[in-house]
Amino acid sequence: MCGRYVMAKAIGDLVAEAEAEADDNLQLRHSWNIAPTTDVPIVLERLIDDQLHREIHVARWGLVPGWAKELSVGVRAFNARSETAASKPTFRAAVKKRRAAVPMQGYYEWKKEGSKKRPFFVHREDGKLMFFAGLYEWWKDENGDWILSTSILTMESPSAEEPGVLGELAGLHDRLPIPLDKAMMSRWLNPDEEDGEGLIEEVRAQAYDVASTWTMYEVDSAVGNVRNNSAELIEEHTNALF
Repeated sequence: MCGRYVMAKAIGDLVAEAEAEADDNLQLRHSWNIAPTTDVPIVLERLIDDQLHREIHVARWGLVPGWAKELSVGVRAFNARSETAASKPTFRAAVKKRRAAVPMQGYYEWKKEGSKKRPFFVHREDGKLMFFAGLYEWWKDENGDWILSTSILTMESPSAEEPGVLGELAGLHDRLPIPLDKAMMSRWLNPDEEDGEGLIEEVRAQAYDVASTWTMYEVDSAVGNVRNNSAELIEEHTNALF
C-alpha cells in the first residue's frame, strides 16, 4: 500500500530523471509528507501532431472518474488494486488509455508490532526517483473547471522468505505500490498500448526486481501527523530527532 510519500526534488531534477517536458509555469510544492487529496506531479504521454510527448502535470492524488457526481469519490481511490483495476468501474477506462507514472523520492510504511506501529522510509539506495505505475482521469466540476486526478497501482507484497529488502518489505505491509523500470515505464505510458490489462500483468512481473534495489530504515513517529512536513522526517530515527 502507499498512503504517504515524499516528493521534494526540484522541477529540473524531475524533468531530467523522467526524461519529460514541463511547462514553464509548472509549480511543484516540495513535500516530505504527501497524503491523499494532495496535488502531486505525474508523468504521462500524449500524441500531439502524431508525435509522442512525455509531459509532467500536477494531479490530485485520489482518482475521480469522469462519471463521478462529486470530487469526494477520489478519497477512496488513491490506490488501485492491480488484480481488479481493469474491471472496476472507477479505474477500467483509465487502464486502457490513461496510464501515468507517479514519481517519488520514497514512501512511508508502518510496521505493526502488537498495538504499536513503527514508521519506515522506503527509497532507492542511490537517492534517485522511484516511478510507480499509476492511472489518471479528468473530471469537470460544477463550475466547468477540469480537475486532473491520479491513483497508484498496488500488488501483493513479496514473501517474507525472500532475501534482503524484499523480505523486509513483506514485514511492513501485505500490499506494495508497483514500481516501474525505465523500459516498462515507456510501455506503460504509451497511449498506443491499448491492452492495459496485459500491461498490468507485465508491470507486476517486473516489480520485485525493481524493488530488490531499494533500502529502508525507521523514521520518527512524527511522520504520522500530516501537519509535520520537513526534511527531518526522512532522517533515520533517533530518540532525539524531535
